[in-house]
Amino acid sequence: MNRFRGIVLVAGATGRTGQWIVKRLQAHNIDYRLFVRSEAKALDIFGPEHAERIVTGSIENPQEINEAVTGCSAVISAIGAYVTDPSALPSSVVDRDGMGSFAKTARSRGVEKFIQVTSLAVTKPEHPMNKYGNVLDMKLQGENAIRSIFTDQGFSYTILRPGGLQDGNPFLHQLQFGTGDKLMGVIDRSDLAECAVVSLWHPKARNMTFELIRGAEVPQSSLEIFFEQLS
Repeated sequence: MNRFRGIVLVAGATGRTGQWIVKRLQAHNIDYRLFVRSEAKALDIFGPEHAERIVTGSIENPQEINEAVTGCSAVISAIGAYVTDPSALPSSVVDRDGMGSFAKTARSRGVEKFIQVTSLAVTKPEHPMNKYGNVLDMKLQGENAIRSIFTDQGFSYTILRPGGLQDGNPFLHQLQFGTGDKLMGVIDRSDLAECAVVSLWHPKARNMTFELIRGAEVPQSSLEIFFEQLS
């Protein structure tokens, strides 16, 4: 199977999931750029050799988005509101309005593929997480914007809805994929990151929204086989 060719913009690269996305892009020898709020933090995490890859900005600023996506063929976004921090921007600004603006600008600059990490239970308004600024509702509206913007011919999207995020190493578990927001469970950030990267080229991921959790502890050589669960 052909791997992805082009530059991938990693949005939210300094977060724990974002850092794993960068590691997995490196493992697959895929070129990338980092879209971050803090250049100092990015340099501290990734090293000074990444200075030319870093674009500083936020998804609330269309001009900064425009600079970040120019020249990129795909976006993998691990951006999400910090809903437990009262000083942080609300989910309506980040997960709803921000993601809609991000997707619109990315498409206008020629980005062909948009991959977004959201969450399980976004279709369940009664979920306890919605007590935090209706975060799941906001994530669902952000998903809807991405889907509407990236479904035309020549463009595509993938929405990954992971279970509770853990910090284990990759390739140590079987995975379970599903649609319809029916799954419950956890997944390692490292495996989520690998699935996001595989979504760049796997045909089963094209224009798909799916949930993913980890299963039995069984070492894996690749996670591509689990995409066959999608239809």
